[in-house]
Amino acid sequence: MKRRSLVITDETARHPFRAGLAPHIRLGTEPRATARRRPWFKLDDLRDFLMAYCACFLAVSLYIA
Repeated sequence: MKRRSLVITDETARHPFRAGLAPHIRLGTEPRATARRRPWFKLDDLRDFLMAYCACFLAVSLYIA
């Protein structure tokens, strides 16, 4: 039995999944070189984490006592 692909592959896609996609779907998927990445961790995130941690610690402490 001969195995046939439903979509003609494109070797410039560099990934098996992307190679199987139609060209009109794959357009615009290359990452931009000029785009700046957003920092994944900010001081606001640390503040929110500490507030939630202290609130949970206080709630558990009051429940146990």
